[in-house]
Amino acid sequence: MPDSQDLTTRLIHHPYTPPPGFAAPQPGVFKASTVIFPNVAALRSREWKDKSGYTYGLHGTPTTFTLEERLCTLEGGLHCLLVPSGLAAISTVGLALLQPGDEVLIPDNAYGPNKEFARGELARFGVRYRLYDPLDAADFAAQITPATRLAWLEAPGSVSMEFPDLPALVRICRAHGVCCALDNTWGAGLAFAPFDLLRDGGSLGVDISIHALTKYPSGGGDVLMGSIVTRDAALHQRLQRTHMHLGLGVGANDAEAVLRALPSLALRYRAHDVAARTLARWLAQQSQVVQVLHPALPGAPGHAHWRALCAGTHAAGQGAMKEGAASAYPGVAAGLFSIIFDARYRAEQVDAFCDALRLFKIGYSWGGPISLVVPYQLEAMRSRPAPQLRPGHLVRFSVGLEAVADLQCDLQQALALALPPL
Repeated sequence: MPDSQDLTTRLIHHPYTPPPGFAAPQPGVFKASTVIFPNVAALRSREWKDKSGYTYGLHGTPTTFTLEERLCTLEGGLHCLLVPSGLAAISTVGLALLQPGDEVLIPDNAYGPNKEFARGELARFGVRYRLYDPLDAADFAAQITPATRLAWLEAPGSVSMEFPDLPALVRICRAHGVCCALDNTWGAGLAFAPFDLLRDGGSLGVDISIHALTKYPSGGGDVLMGSIVTRDAALHQRLQRTHMHLGLGVGANDAEAVLRALPSLALRYRAHDVAARTLARWLAQQSQVVQVLHPALPGAPGHAHWRALCAGTHAAGQGAMKEGAASAYPGVAAGLFSIIFDARYRAEQVDAFCDALRLFKIGYSWGGPISLVVPYQLEAMRSRPAPQLRPGHLVRFSVGLEAVADLQCDLQQALALALPPL
């Protein structure tokens, strides 16, 4: 560089580049909006739609490409898009695949914002939606019309935790030529393999798996991010075009945070699972509780479907379980469950129970180290009868990584304070 140039110019255009060959456990963090091309020919020849090169920060950097490829491995897919949240993944799928006159099927127990997106944004564009009973495959099939283009699956359902017969629902979609998208946030790529739902290795799987990376992949309760994973290249390109048109992107530091957390995902997921089942079984013995909603517990709605899909060697994350835990806690499940308190208690008493908890904090989301609790008014969240649920007051728990004995003591003191036995 000529010494005659101004110092500012020389700092900006400094020619030094570090030597190649640096290797460390954590991938590098690349932050960029502008990507520098070596020449005009490179600028004109590079394609933003694949990972053969870099064009603009919004279309990918070494950091985001690395995260996308690892998420494909996690879920068993071939193509991945990163978006700013789990809800952004849901909305991107809807906007990419639906047009005026189309219909989308959504389970009545789905994540609430999914239904609200259909009621609000999709309806404005002339897209209709239908709600189906997730535990009734015949009802699901009956809701399909010639206009149905997309069906959402969720395993288990949000808040009330019913586990559907995923293989049966996917078969129905296949028979009718309907694209099926799964919200796989609960399964986290570990409880079951969304693109390989059969034990015998047969070809049966969802078309799209979306994931709120905000939850278990992040693991810290401090990142908002989502992913859309597919195996079909043409389907991926449809999603990718909408992703580009919407200008969706994620921050490099957030991508780094998820990359740092992925190696411990299976270990954390198992710890959450073991703790949640311990507390769910204990709560089932308390007189104040009339029903425990945890897919891995016998008697819970859809337990047989969970057992068929998530128990045994077919479960994607089974290898992460230690032998001792495998016998006591067979199968794979998240650290999330709900309970229903006796209807004879007042809603104010249930709220007081939640307020009395000291370790369980009141807050939405799940999958982080801190245990969370939220009371829900289930009747306001459902459009159809739910005979599988007992009358009463529903409270959802997300079990963190605290010592199980301490969490149980916290539940015990809050029950004694706010919900004395009837």
